[in-house]
Amino acid sequence: MKGYREMTKEELLAERKELNERYEKCKALNLTLDMTRGKPSPVQLDLSNEIYETLKDGFKTAKNEDTRNYGIAPGIEEIRKIFADILGTDKDNIFMGNSSSLNQMYDAIMRSMVFGEIDSPKPWSQVEGRKWLCPAPGYDRHFRVTETMGFELISVPMTENGPDMDAVEELVKDEKVKGIWCVPCYSNPDGVVYSEETCRRLAKMETAAPDFRIFWDNAYVVHHLTEDRNEWGKLPDMLSLCEQSGHANRVYEFASSSKITFAGGGISCFACNKDNMAYAKKYLNAQTICTNKVNQLAHARFLPDLESVYAHMMKHASILRPKFEACQRVLGEELGFDNLWHWTDPKGGYFVSFYAMPGTATKVVSMCKEAGVALTPAGASYPYGKDPSDSNIRLAPSFPEVEDIEKAVRILSICAKITAVDKLLEDL
Repeated sequence: MKGYREMTKEELLAERKELNERYEKCKALNLTLDMTRGKPSPVQLDLSNEIYETLKDGFKTAKNEDTRNYGIAPGIEEIRKIFADILGTDKDNIFMGNSSSLNQMYDAIMRSMVFGEIDSPKPWSQVEGRKWLCPAPGYDRHFRVTETMGFELISVPMTENGPDMDAVEELVKDEKVKGIWCVPCYSNPDGVVYSEETCRRLAKMETAAPDFRIFWDNAYVVHHLTEDRNEWGKLPDMLSLCEQSGHANRVYEFASSSKITFAGGGISCFACNKDNMAYAKKYLNAQTICTNKVNQLAHARFLPDLESVYAHMMKHASILRPKFEACQRVLGEELGFDNLWHWTDPKGGYFVSFYAMPGTATKVVSMCKEAGVALTPAGASYPYGKDPSDSNIRLAPSFPEVEDIEKAVRILSICAKITAVDKLLEDL
């Protein structure tokens, strides 16, 4: 089939008529399909249904600590050790929380807003015109946190190796730039794994702000779609890199079990160096006596070591992989004939990033909604929800069944073609 740019006006009009007929047939199906958010499917959640049966063996830790009672604010040693192994760091660098790592990120920034960081000249709330770097496309909830805190959001282009480091290194010359969001493994939504060079440049770069922070959200560190074990553990330990580069305080790392066990009943953690940990504990000890240690113990018994985590995540992968493959297959069948569109083919994580013809993504999402397919709003993956190219659409294939993904992606493809043809006809 010809590419659309190679077609005459008459050919485009004929194509438009055929596409409209297909679109109307889709609307007549009265579908209700949702690909808005990266949620585990019920089948994935079922993988962990036996987690609390481990508590039949009692509530005591290996150190004979009663998890039902107060205390052990950083979390029990068993679970801190597991998360330390997952992140490639030391258990003493880990502080456990409840189910939401986003909550931990919000709290960390709030502490900086009120008290400043250990190396801050003053609390961040007193810095007028404070700014935060947002690699884009990125995670909309990250952006919302810093926007809520009054930061100006500065968009940084993403590359195949992570954020554009030339741009980052230039921007951090401004002392009002206080931090950067990073999802280093299978970034949301492009599925990028940061290169070692990108990690090293982030660790060693000179910043005008002495209290500049990297918020290293390692949300998908074990969420691989491939069974190739060589794909595991490719990221360097960012805490060590920052220390080796003379910026030991620079990074806070976050992770959770939300897409490993139960999204609404998991556990989370942050990791940082010794000095940052001591500083954070000063305020955390006033905030809480402990988190849910019973849940921590259940997780530690259910997934007692890194090998068991790997095995568990391969069960997730076997459920997710056919869904991602269906997405790729339909996009290829429908749109592979032209380069007006492109999309990612991630090796892990929870999203496929689709790039419609520039200037059409908002219309594509609107047409999909009319045909019964709910997608994340166009531009949601950019600061303030504004994609300057009006091109990116985040697809979340994890929750629906394979046959529903095929229907939804086919409708998306039809809408992408209709809007592209309309735009080309406008320009003739």
